[in-house]
Amino acid sequence: MQVCRTINEIREFTDRARTVRKTVGLVPTMGYFHEGHLNLMREAKKICDCVVVSLYVNPLQFGPREDLAEYPRDFERDCALAESVGVDAIFAPDDDEMYPAGYNSYVEVSGITDKLCGLSRPGHFRGVTTVVTKLFNIVRPDQAFFGQKDAQQAMVIEKMVRDLNMNLEIITLPIVREADGLAMSSRNVYLSEEQRRAAPVLYRSLCAFKAAVDSGERDVAKLRRGIEEMILSAPGAQIDYIEILSVPDLETVNTLTGKCIAALAVRFGKTRLIDNMVVEV
Repeated sequence: MQVCRTINEIREFTDRARTVRKTVGLVPTMGYFHEGHLNLMREAKKICDCVVVSLYVNPLQFGPREDLAEYPRDFERDCALAESVGVDAIFAPDDDEMYPAGYNSYVEVSGITDKLCGLSRPGHFRGVTTVVTKLFNIVRPDQAFFGQKDAQQAMVIEKMVRDLNMNLEIITLPIVREADGLAMSSRNVYLSEEQRRAAPVLYRSLCAFKAAVDSGERDVAKLRRGIEEMILSAPGAQIDYIEILSVPDLETVNTLTGKCIAALAVRFGKTRLIDNMVVEV
């Protein structure tokens, strides 16, 4: 596995792959890998001849009071895990490589970015779409792989690719969960033992939501209230948002119809966790 620190290095690597007609897959990450990341890499290896994993904690998507400095990092461990599942190259630039002096260009998707995480984290998605566009331009992948846990992010990137006629396919894979249902996340390491015991309430509330839908409930206010009551029953849970919206445009609905997503963000202490579930009626 090759580790590339500069844009020129990773471009030379992918150019060599393309000269022998290899397809290139990209898995964008911020590192501190868990099974969810590794699942994306494995799937990319099944589909693509050559897999590049970007490992970059992007400062543009963190707000001034968010956890950029504390975000977990373990580069050597990440490299070993990536190599163990067959990744061909890691692209791990520093901030000066991605945003050199004088950098002042940004990519913005409007509409679906002004709700959910976009509402509670102003500027977050501008940082995401900017760095992902740069990664697409640098690596020029045939496919890029994202996880359903960050459902809004995946929808935003899919819309950006469509709107800007980017020549690649976005593949979104299901959420990978712990045995008790908690969605795998690099931020789970922040949870205390008590918070970790309480956190699976997010998944239980979404399962109860789906069960209610399967039983015929269509009133969004009632469905949302059921999720809220269950989450608030867990010790220490503080709700950032609970929303039930249409897919893929993330519009407000009063009655469940077609394809919809229940999405939530909940804090346990300083740790903010997200989860979601898509249903279709």
